[in-house]
Amino acid sequence: MRYFILLFAFLTQTSCVPLDPLYHTQTYIFGTLVDISIYGEDETQAQFITSQITREFQQIHNRLHAWKPSELNGINKTFADERPKIIEPDMVKILEDVTQLSMQSEGMFDPAIGKLIQAWGFQRDEFTATIPDQATLKTLLGQQPNMQDIVINGRQITSKNPNVKLDLGGYAKGYALDVGLKILNEFHVKNALINIGGNVIALGKHGDNPWVVGIQHPRKPDAIATIALESGWAIGTSGDYQRYFMQDGQRYCHIIDPRTGHPAQGTQSVTVLIPPGLRAGVLSDVASKPIFISPLEQKAEFTKKMEVTHVLVIQEDGQIYVTPQMQQRLSWLDQDAKKRIRALQ
Repeated sequence: MRYFILLFAFLTQTSCVPLDPLYHTQTYIFGTLVDISIYGEDETQAQFITSQITREFQQIHNRLHAWKPSELNGINKTFADERPKIIEPDMVKILEDVTQLSMQSEGMFDPAIGKLIQAWGFQRDEFTATIPDQATLKTLLGQQPNMQDIVINGRQITSKNPNVKLDLGGYAKGYALDVGLKILNEFHVKNALINIGGNVIALGKHGDNPWVVGIQHPRKPDAIATIALESGWAIGTSGDYQRYFMQDGQRYCHIIDPRTGHPAQGTQSVTVLIPPGLRAGVLSDVASKPIFISPLEQKAEFTKKMEVTHVLVIQEDGQIYVTPQMQQRLSWLDQDAKKRIRALQ
């Protein structure tokens, strides 16, 4: 099993200017690499700002961890014990937002299925091939956990279904992007880029040029295309090549289809590009999931349901589907890929 972490690669541009006032730091949070780049700021100030962002990211990770002691797991325990719990105001907003997005996706994005994710072995730092037996899957599916089981009254939270187990792995990185951008704005930073394991948000430019990121080819080590990120835009990819295992020639990825209880099949990756907004980071993380899980004939439908217009889909057979809006923004590096492009509309 190979564990691919970085979904996007920064593409640096050559310049005749001898000194590039770019401060860059890299850490490991959320189970992936976190890159923060700040352009045009004093190095000492840039270092301080990135340390503030990194510290905030670590706190988010610690609070939302799905299988270690955390604030989120405390909530899961009270669900299992069928007791109410008082939670922090920001956690109320997070879970209300998650519930709204789950409803918007018609349950295709469903962080309440933590037990299913655990059954497939993906709730651990170093996972091994784990295929649950059909009886286990039947039981877990029969419990029918979903976000609408959760009841929030003020700061008190309960669940009508004790089998709800929250896993915000498909939300936390995007949420952190929005938090990171907020901190950058509070410090009046004009130009920066934050990359959390392939979920990326841009602020300003890299000098005179826009920030440029590469979209990872799901079956090759290189980028399949590049895209220039304008200020405030966010991009994210869901793929079957990041957290997965192989058994008997079959690939099992970490993205679980809530309808079947099995890892989603048929799609290699889905990339979404999100315009500036208060939840651009969140949507870059969440919106790709329902499109990834849905069958090909429904991908355009779920693109509309999630209210995204810039989408790139790479199917299991290598066929590529792109919305017209996304096609206008892409610069293709893989010339063979260009021959397999079809419209997603």
